[in-house]
Amino acid sequence: MRAAAKYGVPVGVGSLIATALAVAPAGGATVADAESRGTAVAAGRAAAAGIDFGVCPAVERLPASVSCGTVTVPLDYADPSGRQIRLTVSRIRATGEPADYQGAFVYNPGGPGASSMYFPLAGQLPEWERIARAYDIVGYAPRGVGRSAPISCADPKGFVKAPTLAPTHPTTAEKAARIEEARAYAEGCARRSGPALRHYTSLNNARDLDVLRAALGEERLTFMGASYGTYFGALYATLFPSHVRRMVFDSAVNPARDKIWYRSNLDQSLAFEGRWADFRAWVAKHDGTYGLGATPEAVAGSFEEARVRLAARPAGGKVGPGQLQSAFLGAAYYDDYWVPRATALSEYLRGNEKPLIAQAAPRPGSDAGAENGTAVYTAVECNDAPWPTDFAVWDRDNTALARRAPFETWDNVWMNLPCAFWTAPRQAPLEVRTKRGALPPVLILAAERDAATPYAGARELARRLKGAVLITEEGAGTHGIGGGGNDCVNAHMENYLLRGETPVRRASCAPHPEPDPVSLERRSVQPKLPNTV
Repeated sequence: MRAAAKYGVPVGVGSLIATALAVAPAGGATVADAESRGTAVAAGRAAAAGIDFGVCPAVERLPASVSCGTVTVPLDYADPSGRQIRLTVSRIRATGEPADYQGAFVYNPGGPGASSMYFPLAGQLPEWERIARAYDIVGYAPRGVGRSAPISCADPKGFVKAPTLAPTHPTTAEKAARIEEARAYAEGCARRSGPALRHYTSLNNARDLDVLRAALGEERLTFMGASYGTYFGALYATLFPSHVRRMVFDSAVNPARDKIWYRSNLDQSLAFEGRWADFRAWVAKHDGTYGLGATPEAVAGSFEEARVRLAARPAGGKVGPGQLQSAFLGAAYYDDYWVPRATALSEYLRGNEKPLIAQAAPRPGSDAGAENGTAVYTAVECNDAPWPTDFAVWDRDNTALARRAPFETWDNVWMNLPCAFWTAPRQAPLEVRTKRGALPPVLILAAERDAATPYAGARELARRLKGAVLITEEGAGTHGIGGGGNDCVNAHMENYLLRGETPVRRASCAPHPEPDPVSLERRSVQPKLPNTV
């Protein structure tokens, strides 16, 4: 068990705290100035306190090989002596020789609203084994998530509703009902979370990361963020470039201010249509296995037939068109889901609904986690930036988009529509940008056909972070490729994290192999299909 500076304040930390506390905002000073000073105060305190790692609470459901602790951060960085909150942290120490030790490696999986408390276990996988020998593998639950000062917007009991509908072209009445649901949800966030709600932002996630760095005893941060984790990682690089040792951005959010977050979701909905087409083309290519159609259009027809049937009679009383849509959205994220999803659809249309129920029905006991994750997602995205407050704007933009991209457009709207009725103050997004030489080389990983974070975002991030190196998996579309099934991508990531080596500017990797379809004859001997995404 490691606890930095457990028995005293390290040299320099006491003076840092005293200096930061002594400097009050002067005339003309901004809130950002106060937040910057508050971050320095909090980081100084965290460096002095360290993290007292010990046995993980049972609620984390982690094995004994993982140790857990907490780090204390201010709720409001402009008031670092005000209310404090605790973030939960997990760790497995480096397994290699002391001479090979490179410090702590912190990971965030995205969201907003996701936790990486489980992530230290990844070091046991072959793709991460060498990295785990050199680094302490560290996960954590960001503010609002899990036990880290959790927030809530609705009663968790019964939060996950099923079966539900998911019309690709909703009627006026359906839109009106969803508007009222969104309005009520936004009001619930304000009521249940109170004045603290405004402090759940991407900028504060970046500041929390710097406090975590200090608590781990690291002068400079080694960090990997996936998906949304790349966005607040980019904010971190902008705010604290001298605190960066190495950073990996896996499947990058477009950090341009005008994309955060309304236009980012429009781009995402359009990209999902392309990835949905990729899946249907693959299924059509294997029509001899699945019997869902020999063309992408025929496969779409099979999917629509299932939607109609499920609307009339939900599978197992729990899987309606909404659950079907959510399950197949997983196939647009990860091609690991292509085989089980195609198998489930094929079996369902042949009269066997069990595989579809296993994959698409809500998991028992998932309500609390789903409610918390949705609350954090909503709070962060709504707080981060201005959103249209007139539904006519949403209706105009998404009605037009759904003509070209019906697969996910309106479901994406309903997920984000509470932001139209948000009452907490909205921030102006930070301009993500670093000067040449201010930031050490960072690594960006991107799949060319990723839909959740379209490839244009990776190119934009590489342009803004001077000296960044972009690794592209050509022709592939899996979301989150570091430590996955592409040896070329993993080699670049390892060379960077273990040796600090990168290509000069750009490099490309051939796509990982397409999934191997499961024939009808082999299905009876396959392992149990995975559950919901």
